Amino acid sequence: MRFDIITLFPEIIEHYCSFSIVGRAFKENIATLQTHQLRNFGLGKHRKVDDYPYGGGTGLLLSPEPLFSAYNSVPKLESKSKTILLTPRGQTLTQPFIRNELLPQEQLIIFCGHYEGFDERIMSVVDYPVSLGNFVLTGGELGALILVDAIARLLPGVLPKGDSAHGNDSFADSEGKLLEAPQYTRPAEFNGMKVPEILLSGNHKEIEKWRLSYSAIHLKKQEVNKPVE
Repeated sequence: MRFDIITLFPEIIEHYCSFSIVGRAFKENIATLQTHQLRNFGLGKHRKVDDYPYGGGTGLLLSPEPLFSAYNSVPKLESKSKTILLTPRGQTLTQPFIRNELLPQEQLIIFCGHYEGFDERIMSVVDYPVSLGNFVLTGGELGALILVDAIARLLPGVLPKGDSAHGNDSFADSEGKLLEAPQYTRPAEFNGMKVPEILLSGNHKEIEKWRLSYSAIHLKKQEVNKPVE
């Protein structure tokens, strides 16, 4: 998997991607990362990348010229290359979408927004507009890192042997709804709080039933709290 990230703050991306599980993916060449400084494609001697929106309004928009120039400079893998733009108007990021749509690609080009957003014309090259939820961030770098992290950990060979990115993780089921059951480690009692007896029983069949019952309770709560359409 190759990640190409177009951003005004490549240092943020590179720093995070040098640590922990994600860092292993890049250090062992399971995935590759290339950041592209949008400012390098800015206009004029000051490398201007933004301008005021037509029709008025507050804030500045990223201009189309530097956005398209940066995008066109990225070497594309012809077979499986997709472009992502992080925007509140995109589809909400879910585990099934990550697993079924993004993970099979060989290259993901990610635009990180800033200021008040993008000139809309950049959408002509975007395959996946993606939202992290109903809230607003200052820039798209955190969103891009969430994407990289969520995808990289699913790549074969990234997680240590014995760990699983597909088994009992939250949202690992086909519909992305089940939560992982509560987990405990030693000691069996701490400050008067005890580990559930079932987890100490050694009966793996009953333990699995207990874990599934937790997920079933969570699903029932989801249905109760589901907004009325």
